[in-house]
Amino acid sequence: MSQPPGGRDAHDEPGDEHLGAGWADEHDAAPFGDDVLGLRGARHHDESLADHVLSPEEHEELMSRPRRRRRNPVLKGLALALAAVVVVVAAVYSFGSLRSMLPDLSAGESIDTTDYEGEGSGEVMVEIPQGAAGGQIAQILTDEGVVGSVSAFSTALQAEPDAAAIQPGTYRMANEMSSEAALARLLDPAFRERNGVTIREGLWVAETFELLAEGTDHEVADYESVDPADLDLPAAAEGELEGFLYPSTYEFGPDSTPQEQLQTMIDQGQQVYSDIGIPEEDLREVVIKASIVQGEGQFAEDLPKIARVMENRIEGNSETDGFLQMDSTIHFIFQERGRAGTTEEQRADDSPYNTYRHPGLPPGPINSPGEDALRAASEPEPGDWVYFVTVNPSTGETKFAETYDEHLVNQDEFLQWCEDNPDQC
Repeated sequence: MSQPPGGRDAHDEPGDEHLGAGWADEHDAAPFGDDVLGLRGARHHDESLADHVLSPEEHEELMSRPRRRRRNPVLKGLALALAAVVVVVAAVYSFGSLRSMLPDLSAGESIDTTDYEGEGSGEVMVEIPQGAAGGQIAQILTDEGVVGSVSAFSTALQAEPDAAAIQPGTYRMANEMSSEAALARLLDPAFRERNGVTIREGLWVAETFELLAEGTDHEVADYESVDPADLDLPAAAEGELEGFLYPSTYEFGPDSTPQEQLQTMIDQGQQVYSDIGIPEEDLREVVIKASIVQGEGQFAEDLPKIARVMENRIEGNSETDGFLQMDSTIHFIFQERGRAGTTEEQRADDSPYNTYRHPGLPPGPINSPGEDALRAASEPEPGDWVYFVTVNPSTGETKFAETYDEHLVNQDEFLQWCEDNPDQC
């Protein structure tokens, strides 16, 4: 996989090739004083004073009392009128606010609570869009003739503790179902049509477009015509899709456009990067490394070791001089799959992605890596390995070595496999 000091080349022999895998007021006083009602004077009977001869002391005490001001009857009338106006306005306002929260029953109208009985008949395909709330779902089912009314279904929905489990997608429903029966179908995975498109780890953009076209009503050309500039790609992508169409199984709505589908894949990748904790400034480098790790390994347990081999080589190991020498980069250049190794002619290509001719990492990702590869590239397994080879491509068995001599022994196993499987090398 590398050239040792002194010019030893593991590819001198024709069969010597490498594997690339992949919210109250508190006033206590009344609003108006007692004087407003003329009640304060009634508390003492002043006639008792007329028959009483006052002593000088009583006369002096009486004269020293503050005189009670007599209220103008006109002003009292105005105050009472003003208070009445305030009360009326407040009542009207309060009634208007309350009315806005109640159903509109004007003109003899009433809420439709129609509900059908039983399981219904026939078949109706109903699409529940992503993010649809209970009211929207009820309206869709009513419009499609599945349930009798929005009110009836909403009532059933509120009584169902598992209602939040309804998933977006296409459902096989029936005509004129009871609300309970319709709700039961929405919660039963057996009635949900699964039109998922699975994008495997390690695929090139061209391969991803092919699978998307096969699983949808679109053509490859429809995906190719999407301008990456119209997509919300992370800055690390540098305007390119390669490496950033995250591999997973997606269920796209029948009306989703190629651009929307690609954006969904990009957004999913962004979520995974965040979950792993990859710093934004390191994202591009991690994705490039992860794509190579993905392209070279077949089993999750091998990926952290492959990532370590890459790190050891990039550090300028004396036996590799900073060259990665990964066959997966050659396969990317030629967009060819199916063979375990590469040829001398291919390894001589001057592409900047040729890690046999150019040291360090290639200029960009060579496929779309999955979570395991991304984690491996972020945290390589400790070790001194400098070489690895998949000695049996049929089983994916991979062996690692610290020295070139150890690697040659492992490589012999691969060469023997090639002899036994000449059509695959």
